[in-house]
Amino acid sequence: MKLASGTTARAVEEWIGKTPDTPVPERVRVRIFERYGGKCYITGKRLSVGEWDIEHVKNLKAGGENRESNMAPAWRKPHKEKTAAENAENAVINRKRKKHILPKPKGTIKSRGFQQWEPNVKQLHEEFSE
Repeated sequence: MKLASGTTARAVEEWIGKTPDTPVPERVRVRIFERYGGKCYITGKRLSVGEWDIEHVKNLKAGGENRESNMAPAWRKPHKEKTAAENAENAVINRKRKKHILPKPKGTIKSRGFQQWEPNVKQLHEEFSE
């Protein structure tokens, strides 16, 4: 189907998850698999049945959306490695952001401590014997 601008329209409306945790329906998984020609988005190797995951191209923490156009098929191992690297990078970014946004905790005042009390036995004996 050609539009007036010369571009083609999608025959099927793009799937968009209602929440970031909404699971991808099987029909959408098939479309994503076919769009990438059955190859892993990360390694470029051919995928086999049941050993791959749907992966967000731009991760959700970095502003990616849970929608069909932001998803690609990937082998499980490279997918887990990519996710771990993204999580480590996000942790560094969040730590730096927190350091610059939140107030620094006030340091504690160090006391020189108190002098240890040693009872003067002679003086105590005199006070109580009177």
